[in-house]
Amino acid sequence: MGAQRAAAPAMPASHFLFLLFICLLWAGNFIAAAWAVRVFEPVTFTVVRFGLVLLLLLPFLRVPARDQWKTLLACCWTMGAIHFGLVFLALGRSEDVSSIALLMQIYVPLSTLMAVLLLGERIGWRTTSGILIAFGGVLVMGLDPLVLSQLDVVALVLLSALSLATGTILMRRLKGIGVFNFQAWNALLSLVPLGLLATWLETPSQVFALTSERPDAWLAVAYSAIAASIIGHGGFYWLIQRHEVNRITPYLLLVPILAVVLGVLFWGDRPGPRLLTGGGLVLAGVLWITLRARWRRPARVEPAPPAG
Repeated sequence: MGAQRAAAPAMPASHFLFLLFICLLWAGNFIAAAWAVRVFEPVTFTVVRFGLVLLLLLPFLRVPARDQWKTLLACCWTMGAIHFGLVFLALGRSEDVSSIALLMQIYVPLSTLMAVLLLGERIGWRTTSGILIAFGGVLVMGLDPLVLSQLDVVALVLLSALSLATGTILMRRLKGIGVFNFQAWNALLSLVPLGLLATWLETPSQVFALTSERPDAWLAVAYSAIAASIIGHGGFYWLIQRHEVNRITPYLLLVPILAVVLGVLFWGDRPGPRLLTGGGLVLAGVLWITLRARWRRPARVEPAPPAG
């Protein structure tokens, strides 16, 4: 009789509570960013956010190996400048945060599809069914009157999810760069294109005036940079160094669920039945893909979703 694979040790209660806390931080980032872009212009907010991240993580900045530069630049632009720039633009235009939090989860099936197309990975009919369920959920959400009234927001979120999915694939080729080092480079390399874009489209000079006029907006900047980015992503990587990644990732589906709850409680969201049904289908498809990945192969480290 063949040897059975040893069961992984159970996650300590303190680690599980920390994981739930990270999910709450990431969910709260949708509210914080939606609040901030009502004061700051969206691209300018993204620049200020990355500037604070860089300032705090500058001591962790280390020069990567020469053969990692192209991959690092591509990862930072797709997972940083493009992804965050688009999702904050969407939050600035949107009437709610719930639809954005739910739509953003489509990056998981997009990542799976890109792994098949670009890396030659093979998936079975069960994983394919999860992808179809998730995309079917997007179609159902698209029939919701709120979503139909803001199709430009839907386009921005889907492009943001595609950029994040691209970065997820590229991240697999990145070696020898720790989480805080990557976040510091992500902020630094994203600041240049975003700063140029903000100067072209917006009026970033108004940031200094806002320091005295709207000091409360800086709380949202601090939350997004420190709580969601540094603590959230740093804590997530601390956890996946101690537990199988595929045991942790299913719990990340709590992020959009908590974001919807926070949107209803603090942002006045009133998601309709089509939005909730479609969002439920997206989450079901993502959960099925995640569980199939856990059953099919040994866990490997994947980047954490920035969660907006």
